[in-house]
Amino acid sequence: MYNELLKIGPVTIYGYGLMIAVGVLLAYRLVASRAENRQFELSHVYSLTAWCLVGGFIGAKLLYWMTQIPNIINDPKILLNFSDGFVVYGGIISGIGVGLVYCRVKKINFLKHLDLFVPSVALAQGFGRIGCLLAGCCYGKETHGWFAITFHHSEIAPNDVALVPTQIMESLFNFALCLMLILLAKRVNKAGVVAATYLILYSLGRFVIEFYRGDMIRGQVGLLSTSQLISLMVVLATSLVLFLFRYQNHLTGKNV
Repeated sequence: MYNELLKIGPVTIYGYGLMIAVGVLLAYRLVASRAENRQFELSHVYSLTAWCLVGGFIGAKLLYWMTQIPNIINDPKILLNFSDGFVVYGGIISGIGVGLVYCRVKKINFLKHLDLFVPSVALAQGFGRIGCLLAGCCYGKETHGWFAITFHHSEIAPNDVALVPTQIMESLFNFALCLMLILLAKRVNKAGVVAATYLILYSLGRFVIEFYRGDMIRGQVGLLSTSQLISLMVVLATSLVLFLFRYQNHLTGKNV
């Protein structure tokens, strides 16, 4: 895989950045199309997209820095590198937080808009992992199995070693999750169900795929990677919120 796809004079088009751009554009087209069909106000959809992208970028970068504190102490120049080094969960959490603030300020329904956006988030993540494949980051462990990929010119992944293709695994998983969430959204009307499904299923899938990752420089907490620990916390937190919501509605006599 080559991350440098094309050079036009002094301009270099990188595979990672291109896939991120393609993912964002297609994700926005998807959310805008679904919003129009469901009569959401498109001005809010556009604003939420822009603000959540900014918040997601900042959150993904901050969480990465948090996992690299020892390395940053030894080499503070890491803080000046804004082109790579992101943790997806930081983007998801901060993006949701920014969306909540926006919806509160504009007095619009947060859960309904979150349900609208999460299929597009999964779609963008799927393209993002293709970018990871081209760049060589987020690579898997060494393997002797038939299902493997070998890099020869990567600046990040080990070269000439058969690795578990975790980027492909997560990309396919995210595309499938996007489709499932779209189908689920057509069958349920209760706000928050689609978003909760995304948070739980993505976290469970990520938890499993993490066992096959080989780039443990991202940090560990005991036997778990940082992302696995966050995955468990997201599943537990989402499940707790669902339980409390259902219990509250049971007390008030509402059918949920």
